[in-house]
Amino acid sequence: MDENTYAVESEVEQTHWWFVVRRSLIRSVIDELKLPPNAAILDVGTSTGTNLRMLKEVGFTNFLGLDMSPEAIRWCEEKGLGAVRQGDVCAIPFPDDSFDLVLATDIIEHVDDDLQALKELQRVLKKSGRIVITVPTFPSLWGLQDDVAHHKRRYRRRDLLEKLEKSGFECDKGFHFNFLLFAPIWTARQVIRLAKVKLKSENQINSPLLNRILKAIFYLDVALARRLNPPFGVSLLILASPQRANESSPGLTENTMRIHPNTRVSDQ
Repeated sequence: MDENTYAVESEVEQTHWWFVVRRSLIRSVIDELKLPPNAAILDVGTSTGTNLRMLKEVGFTNFLGLDMSPEAIRWCEEKGLGAVRQGDVCAIPFPDDSFDLVLATDIIEHVDDDLQALKELQRVLKKSGRIVITVPTFPSLWGLQDDVAHHKRRYRRRDLLEKLEKSGFECDKGFHFNFLLFAPIWTARQVIRLAKVKLKSENQINSPLLNRILKAIFYLDVALARRLNPPFGVSLLILASPQRANESSPGLTENTMRIHPNTRVSDQ
């Protein structure tokens, strides 16, 4: 990301509606895994520490971040959010089978070779582990934030599921979220583009009142998304596991995803 984008994100991530509710969503997914406090957790693409903040608040004691940017690492250190190591998601500097849980939230869209990134994420995950992945969706939603964050792509669900399968994952669950705001966000991005509005980040488009309203809508959104599994949304969340060696992969599609019972990492 641009350095200015890091600065804006660092300033707003603790209170901005998008970061607050997304942290809540990811926390709810993690809570269902019943991980022990000392579970080994890696947050890939830590940026300015929004996931580290959540892991610290939950009470996990054995987590660390990974990010390519010294600027991002500096922001995390200044906030006291935990250790962050510099490194590339396409060449993760940890041994095989190192982590019980890996968070890769809005990271693989930043790299040229996302399949290699997924293979590396699978490599460092324990065979009994889980990964939580979020990505931006629908190329038609491309906007200012994609540009300043240096995104390479936005995903369709079918494409991501196929790449997960090729990289050795099987999908436990997945759903689009931020679907209630899909049309307003699409419209706002077209206006910003056509009007050539100059901003360091879309996160600057906010006010205390707007933040409260959007936070309430987004909380409702993520609660409904897990139940309704809408066919569209601004983002997509996938919970996945390493493929089991003795099972053949079923071929995942946009409309059918393999569902497996939750496995407690602490019992493996």
